[in-house]
Amino acid sequence: FDIAQGELISINPDLQDGLKIGMILRVPSDGLPTLAKDSILTPKSKINLIASIDKTKQKNLVLLLPFNMNKIEGDSLKSKTEYLKTNKFLNLTLDFYSGALMAIDSAKVLGLPVNVRIYDVESSKYTSNVASIIAKNNFENVDAVIGPFQNSIIETTAQLLSKYNTPVISPLSKERGLPLPNLYYSVPAEDLLRASLFDYFKQNDGNVVAIISSKKTTSKDFITTNYPEVKHAIFTDKGSLDVANLKAQLVKGKKNFVLLEIEKAAMILNITNSLKALQKEYDIQLAVFELYSALDYEEIPMKNLTDLKLMFPSSTKVVSTAEEKIFEKEYRKINNITPNAAAKKGFDVTFDTLLRICQEEGFAASASTIKTEYVESGFDYNSVNGLISNDASYLLYYDNDLTIKQVQ
Repeated sequence: FDIAQGELISINPDLQDGLKIGMILRVPSDGLPTLAKDSILTPKSKINLIASIDKTKQKNLVLLLPFNMNKIEGDSLKSKTEYLKTNKFLNLTLDFYSGALMAIDSAKVLGLPVNVRIYDVESSKYTSNVASIIAKNNFENVDAVIGPFQNSIIETTAQLLSKYNTPVISPLSKERGLPLPNLYYSVPAEDLLRASLFDYFKQNDGNVVAIISSKKTTSKDFITTNYPEVKHAIFTDKGSLDVANLKAQLVKGKKNFVLLEIEKAAMILNITNSLKALQKEYDIQLAVFELYSALDYEEIPMKNLTDLKLMFPSSTKVVSTAEEKIFEKEYRKINNITPNAAAKKGFDVTFDTLLRICQEEGFAASASTIKTEYVESGFDYNSVNGLISNDASYLLYYDNDLTIKQVQ
């Protein structure tokens, strides 16, 4: 509302201890230019849905997973083994499936009255047998569908099931397509993740300087269009960073966030070395839009990234609590391997969906009012111009003890 902190606290003395869920926040009427004076702002609560399970009605969940069994059924044992070793898409499916199975087992332990059906989706990049699966099986009483993976095929699924108002959850796609009222994207959009970074910069009254490669035109355009106040570093005729110019853009006595997107490891090394040297005079923290491969080169010392507290937005959080670690322990016991990101996503998406369809109000109403969080992912579904996306995101950073931590 663009109101000074002191003014808010004078009207709301309890704010001295921080803003709490359920608190009534009094705001001067002149601070509400876009809202009616009697508007009520209701924050979405983060709730453990286990406590409110409705066990009185049988529920039905369908998983549409692209195993593509038709491609390997006729092969020999040797070729099947080789296919399993080399087919990345099949391995992604199997990893997700392994996590989903653990979620289904957890639902059984909790006594959830859910019948789960799993269908093999035969698909290529643009075609699938989804329409055939839906036509040959009864989907009228299905309470939610998870999958398929590809964005174009999941749109078709949602359209075909719209006559039943069946929620269809996109489990892995970062892409966005048609705004369908029954299609839920469980992976936060890239622009949302980027925006969360800039929100943090603003909250901390940061001075932001972007060091962006000339080849990264998409990133540069995104910053220029949405955050015109951001300063941009320049490069010399030889293509190296103009350190003197960068130093002139930094501000003493203020947090300086340096946003980096450079594709060459040698250049990243030189820039991080320069930033470390400048830390003697300035408070500097390095940030990136995502952890990209060039940051992993051996020639870039990890100490460069930890000293600069490299920060990045993420759709997943750090597994840290005892409850979260139980999943990893149980998964290793069953599968003899540590769960990867796809397996954790399989558990989180499936368990969240199972719990939501077992609420008295059902999946759609639950998704519109309640935030949840599980092993690695949170779920905060919101509709913008008819497109329903998960807005739960996290800011993570490299700490000096060589671990990744969550920004508080």
